[in-house]
Amino acid sequence: MKKSLLLTVFYFTILGLSSQTYFPEKNNWLTKTPSELGLNETLLSQAIEFAKTHESNQNPNLKIAHYESAFGREPFGYPVGPMKLRGPATGLIIYKGYVVGQWGEPERVDLTFSVAKSFLSTTAGLAVAEGLIKDEKDLVYPYMAPIYPYDPVHSMMNKADHLYEEDVFDLFGTEHNRKIRWDDLLRQTSDWEGSLWGKPDWADRPTGEANQWRTRPRNAPGSVYEYNDTRVNVLALALLNVWRKPLPVIIKEKIMDPIGASDTWRWTGYENSFVILDGQIMQSISGGSHWGGGMMLSAWDQARFGYLTLRNGNWDGTQLIPESWIEKSRTPTPAQPDYGLMNYFLNEDQKLAPAAPKSAFMHIGAGTNMIYVDQENDLVIVARWIPNGDKAELVRLVLESLKK
Repeated sequence: MKKSLLLTVFYFTILGLSSQTYFPEKNNWLTKTPSELGLNETLLSQAIEFAKTHESNQNPNLKIAHYESAFGREPFGYPVGPMKLRGPATGLIIYKGYVVGQWGEPERVDLTFSVAKSFLSTTAGLAVAEGLIKDEKDLVYPYMAPIYPYDPVHSMMNKADHLYEEDVFDLFGTEHNRKIRWDDLLRQTSDWEGSLWGKPDWADRPTGEANQWRTRPRNAPGSVYEYNDTRVNVLALALLNVWRKPLPVIIKEKIMDPIGASDTWRWTGYENSFVILDGQIMQSISGGSHWGGGMMLSAWDQARFGYLTLRNGNWDGTQLIPESWIEKSRTPTPAQPDYGLMNYFLNEDQKLAPAAPKSAFMHIGAGTNMIYVDQENDLVIVARWIPNGDKAELVRLVLESLKK
């Protein structure tokens, strides 16, 4: 009887919290004036003006911007996925669930670059929740089948000239790669070796002497952090093999549709990142836009995803992402304490955003694309095409407007 009473109290407590927390319907996010929610309207306007007048000087033609950046000068650095013209400085401020500020073109669909990594790690969390991956600490290799790339040209080749070439490939076949765990990939500490979709691991942000890029000793998985999009794409392909469905389908069904995202977002891979799985041609997506491809979505959809993580994966009473996975995502990586699971950037040392609480975090992509999530202040800020060095100041200015 006592246990039943406690469960009843718990149920109605959760129900009460859900009813008190506003969740926007699809295509309709309610707006409140800053004064209605006790904000300083003048200071909030100053924050928005700061964001509008501090736009990235990156070329709006992202193909040109690519070749003007270090990415375009890397070995094999040419884009192999779609890119598009970007819009102006854009953003949204969500306070206590309501829109209190916006600027630019929040409905415009733009590349979000490495914010896509947060969607990718979410598909891993969902795979763990559904038992497709027993534990993120498991080795990846035992989960993998041979991968059969879709290559129409292959059928026209002279088979005799390619008699000794493999028709399939193994993502984790080397001695080093067999030691990699899911958690290592999620935290970018795997040091995976190899080449995928024509992009060798050593060609992404290479450092040191060029004659050592391909021959250096490997770091033990988990010991060294290295931001590397080839390895992110390895995770994407590994998860495709586990789900046996394209990851955009998973995200649409389990996250984007339930949170009321628009119908305008797209998540793509590369022109050559197709495999044959269960008799179907499937594209393996890109976990960023380093070489094109990746996630294209509006600021409104970015804000919905940020709001979902603000609410610990719960949307209007439905737990879409396990709360335990959000907690893991916010757990510091030993080799890089300001990074959790991709692409949760942490503020525990308050270097990311000095004015923000230690518990705040950001989903960040190049551009800069930023989704700032602050549970202590019930706040989400989306900022697009703001210089990386200005994002912390924008956060500070918005937080100033919250002070009574």
